Formats: sequence, C-alpha cells, structure tokens
Amino acid sequence: MKTVIVTGASGFIGSAVTTELLHLGYKVYGVGLGMDSHRELLARDAFVPVELSFEQYASIPGHLTPGEEIDAFFHFAWQGGFERDTLSDYALQLYNARCSCDAAITAAAVHAKKFIYAATINEIESQQFLNGFASFETRPTCIYAAAKLTAELMCRTIAQEKHMGYNAGIIPMLYGEGNRSKQLINTVLAALIRGDAPKLIEGNNLYDIVSVTDVAKAFAAILEAGRDGERYYIGHRRLKTFREWMEQMGKVVAPEVRLRFGEYQDPLNLDYSLVDLDALFRDTGFECQEDFEAGIQKHAAWLKTLIDRGELS
Repeated sequence: MKTVIVTGASGFIGSAVTTELLHLGYKVYGVGLGMDSHRELLARDAFVPVELSFEQYASIPGHLTPGEEIDAFFHFAWQGGFERDTLSDYALQLYNARCSCDAAITAAAVHAKKFIYAATINEIESQQFLNGFASFETRPTCIYAAAKLTAELMCRTIAQEKHMGYNAGIIPMLYGEGNRSKQLINTVLAALIRGDAPKLIEGNNLYDIVSVTDVAKAFAAILEAGRDGERYYIGHRRLKTFREWMEQMGKVVAPEVRLRFGEYQDPLNLDYSLVDLDALFRDTGFECQEDFEAGIQKHAAWLKTLIDRGELS
C-alpha cells in the first residue's frame, strides 16, 4: 500500500485531500489538531491520526511505522484562516512560513519521495508587486501572499537540496461543505441566503472559483503524475469574469436579490498570464469538472444550516 503524510488533515482542504487519497487506496498519516471531530476519517483503517501542532513536526517520524516508505508529504497546514487581521499579521505569517520549512525538513527526514506544497493564487499579487511598485496598490492579503510565496520558494529549495521530489498546487477561491471561513464565497452566499443585496466590486476582471472536490482530485493527480519541480494551477483552464461568477451564484441561490456591483473598489486585477492554466491537464490529464451551479446550491444549503443554528454570523 502506498503511504502519504498530510499536514492540516483536520482542515477544509487537507481533509478533502485526505478523503480522496483514502478513496484511491493510499494509507494516510493525517497530521493536525482536532482530528477526533473527523469521525468519517477515523473510521477508515488506512487513516492514522497524528495529533501534533506546528511546533511538533520534528516528532512526526516517531509516529510512523519503522522502515515504511513515504510516497509523498503534503503540506496544507497554515494558521490564521482568512481573517483580515491575521492576513496582515506579519509575525504570524512568518511563523507559518517557518513551519512550512520545518515540514519540508521533516519530509526529507522520513525520506519522502515528494514534497507537495499548497500554494495560493494570492501569490500572483506578490509577483505583480515585484514587477511594479508605483502601479501596485496593496491589499489586506499581501502579507499573507508574500509569506506563502516565501514558504514556497524555501520549501522548493529544501526539496532540491535534499534530493526530494517537489510540486506545488496553486489554489484559487474555493467552495464546498466544510468551508467555514469568511472568504468571499461564504460572505456573498450568506448575504444571498438572508435576502440581503451583497456589495461587490465592478467585477470585469478575470476570476476563478473551484470546488474543493476538484482541488482534492487535482492534488491526487499531481501526486501520481505531476512532473518533478512543476507548480500547477488548480483551476479552470478557461476563466470567466468575477461578475459572471457572482451572477451565476445569485441566479442559483437567490435570483430575486439584486447584486450591487461597483459598490467597492478592488485595486487588484490578477494577471493570470503569470501561471500556466493548462499545465495540470497537459501533464496529468486532470481538469476541473464539478458542475458549479449544483455545487454552489449544495454549499449554500449547508451554509444555511449553520446560519440557522447560529454557527455562522
């Protein structure tokens, strides 16, 4: 049986990837805190919970079966969520970057064949900022984006120095059951569910929204067929505008609610030419296929149960 390690296995993305890998027949060591709430994972014989915090990554080898081959080490853990205050907390974000390096060092220590890093589309912000100072207006996500890119570069370096395979998956905006964050999707959906008109940017910029189910399958494809050293954009190969995505969401969830485009000014227009939209399909044959309207309808129904129970403000 092939074996992998997944940090952040109790989180939104990490648990989805863990579920997909178990489905494909992998043994998964799930590293994180609060694993006892994931009863569906704990019920699987091939899932081994490893309750450790960031500071304890060096002790991961002691939780493994001696002599076991580790096919890949996935790193999803990242503290702070998507709150405005934590996104711009440089001390917290530097801590996250340091712990990502600790994860890469630990992966090398257990002789993992490949280290797979969870990158973010926000890293494009950092690239655009580096390409132009006067023409760039910073956003709350910029410190977070810089830390993610810094961690990616350092993990990539560690992997090469330790003669370990390496890939990164660049994750765009996500939706799906289990996402309790205050990211844009949940904010807009919560407003629509309540019958409120969400305030939005003008929305003529290119944008992408992807199901966590597709993201989980994409990371599995990267593990099994990714070209060494490649960083893959995990999203749609053909993009739509932000306005088109929001209009589609509104039509599905609350067609009677007016979307208030142009109420906010968003200074950033992500330059998608900085990523290869086709690389994942070209190298692995995978592309996102989840039906957006059906997926959003399901996600909205799940969010409504949280709102009705007072679990989501």
